[in-house]
Amino acid sequence: MNGAVVCVGRLKEKHYAAAAEEYLKRLSRFGRMDIVELPDLPEPAHASDADRKTVMEKEGESILSKIRPQDHVIALCIDGPQYDSVAFARRLAENEQKGARQVFVIGGSLGLSNAVTARADEKLSLSKMTFPHQLARVLLLEQLYRACKINAGEKYHK
Repeated sequence: MNGAVVCVGRLKEKHYAAAAEEYLKRLSRFGRMDIVELPDLPEPAHASDADRKTVMEKEGESILSKIRPQDHVIALCIDGPQYDSVAFARRLAENEQKGARQVFVIGGSLGLSNAVTARADEKLSLSKMTFPHQLARVLLLEQLYRACKINAGEKYHK
């Protein structure tokens, strides 16, 4: 599987960075997964709704600049569908058959701009729960690795 994770913010905590690196290493035998980290813009103190919208739009422009026209974009959104691991693996295999690079997008703390969600080919929710964006990246990478193992017919712990 070849793809990318485009994310706002970097992994600041060493344990998240170590976990992400481990899953990227494991994923490497199934293909190339690039990580594109974009700056997390600061939310002004006492920000108005308009201020927050401006931050989201600027982050959105940055995200969209890293997406190719032919990419299959999957935006991580709380309102996206949820899959179990087998169904997620099946979905990724279906997308892979189309031949486009699969790009997963993780927004900043304010979420994704309307422009990014409009560009997305589909949405994905990791859970109804809310996770820090750093942990969401690790969870996504683990599920991508699990999906690759499932699609390769290999055993993976349940």
